[in-house]
Amino acid sequence: MDWVPIVFITFKVLALGTGMFLAIKWHHDQRTSSKPTDVIKVALEVACYLLMVVIVFALIYVLLDYLDLLPAGLGSD
Repeated sequence: MDWVPIVFITFKVLALGTGMFLAIKWHHDQRTSSKPTDVIKVALEVACYLLMVVIVFALIYVLLDYLDLLPAGLGSD
């Protein structure tokens, strides 16, 4: 079991490093882009992502309530 932290930390470093590289590249490309950012389009995309997150959490809540796995005080009983 000594290999588990090594694998997890390596995966975390690779995932976060890739994410940081892509974020920096995206911001650099946005700065050098000549066309302006469409604020309404970006706002709609953010709203869609937030709505999807809320739907996923609601589905998880319903599933956990159905399986009686919610902590005390959170259930519908």
